[in-house]
Amino acid sequence: MSAVFLLSLAGIMVGAFVQAATGMGFSLVAAPLLILYLGPRDGVAAVVLLAALSSVLPLARDGKHANPGAVVRLLIPTLVCTPLIAWALADVDTRWLALVAGGGVILAVGILASGVRWGWLKHPLGAISTGATSALLNVVGGVGGPPIGIYAANAGWSPVTTRATMHSFFIVQNVVTALVLGIVWPSGWQLLALAVGTVAGVVLAPRVSAPVLRIVVLGISLVGGVSLVVGGL
Repeated sequence: MSAVFLLSLAGIMVGAFVQAATGMGFSLVAAPLLILYLGPRDGVAAVVLLAALSSVLPLARDGKHANPGAVVRLLIPTLVCTPLIAWALADVDTRWLALVAGGGVILAVGILASGVRWGWLKHPLGAISTGATSALLNVVGGVGGPPIGIYAANAGWSPVTTRATMHSFFIVQNVVTALVLGIVWPSGWQLLALAVGTVAGVVLAPRVSAPVLRIVVLGISLVGGVSLVVGGL
């Protein structure tokens, strides 16, 4: 096993743990490392399928607390934009995709770290903009979570409603994105890493402080995003 492959497995495991604990974060952690291992196109396709799987068990735990209206409002623009964006970027050089994906991760980290809140996101245009931006970042870099996280932060939901609503959204978004981009089936090792991380997140998350998880996610994501940008130069 190569060092890059082992790093990608670590990214999947840590990402699944964070996803189960917070409702998002799998792609922020795993996408940079999987793209380094598989390349921009196959890496993104692999990330979105694994991301969908990473939300299944946590949704089974928290699903009854989801906000279905918000899920639908966010999914409509996302599902409309996803195939259009994929078509528009079909012939783009993969080096440029790596640069954009890395830049998207770095931008996402900056936005999440700033704790920014925008009141206009509570209006219908906010859901449309959020869903479309998430679709763009998901197709380009497999990192569609930050716009949804910002939307959730502005909505003022409880932690359990935030987790359940985001898991519901991400499962549908990532399955559709995987179908549009082309399925890249995970290996047995990748599924094992995903399962270990997810179960650990579900079991141990209540004992881990949110500030510690946040620092870990943002730190790993920033390093991964910078690596992608450097690799694409």
